[in-house]
Amino acid sequence: MSEENKHRATAAAILPLVGGAANVTSVAHCMTRLRLGLRDRSLVQEEALKALPAVMGVVEDDTYQIVLGPGTVNRVTPEFEALVEEGRADAREEPAAPAGGSDPVTAEELAAQGAALRAERKARNATPFKLFLRRIANIFVPLIPALIGCGIIAGLNGLLVNLGWLPGVTPALAAIASGFMALIAVFVGYNTAKEFGGTPILGGAVASIIVYAKVADVEAFGQHLSPGQGGVLGALAAACLGVYVEKRCRRWVPESVDVLVTPTVTVLVSGLATLFGLMFLAGEVSTWIGDAADWLLAHGGAGAGFLLGGLFLPLVMLGLHQALIPIHTTLIEGSGFTVLLPILAMAGAGQVGAALAIYLRLPRNTSIRTTIKSALWPGFLGVGEPLIYGVSLPLGRPFVTACAGGAFGGAFVGLFNQLGTDVGSTAIGPSGWALFPLLDGNHGLARTIAVYAAGLLVGYVAGFVATYWFGFTRTMLEELNAAPDEPAPAAPAPVAAEERVAEKV
Repeated sequence: MSEENKHRATAAAILPLVGGAANVTSVAHCMTRLRLGLRDRSLVQEEALKALPAVMGVVEDDTYQIVLGPGTVNRVTPEFEALVEEGRADAREEPAAPAGGSDPVTAEELAAQGAALRAERKARNATPFKLFLRRIANIFVPLIPALIGCGIIAGLNGLLVNLGWLPGVTPALAAIASGFMALIAVFVGYNTAKEFGGTPILGGAVASIIVYAKVADVEAFGQHLSPGQGGVLGALAAACLGVYVEKRCRRWVPESVDVLVTPTVTVLVSGLATLFGLMFLAGEVSTWIGDAADWLLAHGGAGAGFLLGGLFLPLVMLGLHQALIPIHTTLIEGSGFTVLLPILAMAGAGQVGAALAIYLRLPRNTSIRTTIKSALWPGFLGVGEPLIYGVSLPLGRPFVTACAGGAFGGAFVGLFNQLGTDVGSTAIGPSGWALFPLLDGNHGLARTIAVYAAGLLVGYVAGFVATYWFGFTRTMLEELNAAPDEPAPAAPAPVAAEERVAEKV
C-alpha cells in the first residue's frame, strides 16, 4: 500500500468511529494530534478507535484529540478533511451508533481508567483562567511548524559556519532561518485577533508596527524605541487591544461607514497605544523574563531543574503548561533559544524509564506490556500521551516515580546551566530524541548535545530505578501479575483488582 493510500485508510478507519461526517463540526491538527469538534461525543467508539494501529491514544479536551504522532498527523488530516467533505456533499453519511451498541474491539482496563482520568482532568480544567491559557496556546501552536523548520535550518547553518563549510551558502541559510523570527510578531497579532473574535488582518496590521524599522524615530518614556521591542508579548497585547477597539467601533459606528471607520480607528488607536506604551512595557517584561530565566539557572540550576523537570507532567495534567508557551517564544526571540525546554523535556525521559520498569515488573500482564511496546518508541521521540494515559497515570504510583525520573534529569541539565553551559532549544514543540536537531547553546553544538543526551540518560535511569523499586506495592504486583489464562467465569476478577489498586493509589 502506498503512503497516500495508507493515510487515507487511516482517515477512513477513524471517521465512522467518531460518529461519521455528520458528527464532525471542525477539523484541525497540532504537532501530534488530530483535533476534532464533535456534535455528540457519545457517538465516539473510543475503545475501537484506540485499537487502530495508527492511533497512539485519545485526549478529551475542548476538542476531541486523537494522537497520531508527528509527521503522520500532517498527512492524515487532509485525507480526513476530504472524507468529511465527501460525506457532507453526498448527504449519505449518518452518525454511527453509540459505542455501547456494538462490542468494542478491545477492552483494556488501563485504557478505560485513563479515559476516566482524562474526563476528570477536563472538568477540573474548565476554569476561566485555564480556558484563557488554552486560548493563548491556540495563538502560538499554529506557529510551531515554522519555528521547528527555521530552528533546524538555523542549527544546520551554525554547524556549517563552525566547520567553515559552504561559506557562499551560509548567508542564505541565515536569511531563511531568521526571516520568520523577524516577523513573528505579525503572525502572533494575526492569530490573536482571530482567537479573540476580531478581524485577523487588523491584528496583524497593528502588530506589524512593532517590527517596522522606522519605529526607531519614535520616542517614548524618554528613549527611542527599537524595532522589535516588546516582541511577541507586545504583539499579543497590541492585537488584544485592537480586538477591543474593533468591537466597540462595530457597536457604535453606522453600518454605512463601518468599512471605512472601523479599520481606521482600530489601527490608529491601537497603533498609538502600542507605540507610546505597549512596546516599552512589553519590552521591559521581555527583558525581565530573560533575566529571570538566566538568574534562576545560574543561581539554582540543579534545584530549579529538579523542580521544573519533576513538576512539568503535573502542570500538563492541570493545563498550566500552556502559560509557558509565550515565555519560550520570548526567550527564543531574545537569545535565540529557550533554556527551559530541554529541562522540561526530561519529564518525558522519566516516563520512558518508568515504562521500561513496568514492563519488567509485570511479566505476566500481557495487556500492559503490549501497550508499552506500542507506546515506547513514540515516547523516545517525545510523544508521551500514550505512556501517560495508557500506562503510568492509571496505575498511580508509577506516574509519581516517572515524575521523579524527570526531576533528576532536569537537575542534571540545570546543573550544567549553573556551571555555565547553556543548553537550549531554538524552537518549541519537539521533545525527547526529536529535540536533538533543534539544540543550541553558548559552548558549541557538541557540548550542548552531549549534556542533553546525558540528561536524557539520567532521566531514563532515574525513572526506571524509582519505578522498579518504589512504583508498586506488593499487593499491586500480585494482582497486576495475575495469570492471563484463567477460566472464563473468573476472567473479570483481575479487572476488578486493577480497579481497586487504582483507587488505593
